[in-house]
Amino acid sequence: MALKRIALLLTVIGSINWGLIGAFKFDLLKFAFAWAPAGVIPAVQIVIGIAALYALFVYMIK
Repeated sequence: MALKRIALLLTVIGSINWGLIGAFKFDLLKFAFAWAPAGVIPAVQIVIGIAALYALFVYMIK
């Protein structure tokens, strides 16, 4: 149950980020992780993508 909620939350965050990029050219992840080394942002994006795929399959089955 918790994994489904986390996956849904990450999917929503990713969707909001894409909306901000499209509307305002503002990348929320780059802003939030400006302090982090270069490899952190792609890793976070991969985790968000995997969470989105997980949420897609979980909520399609339900």
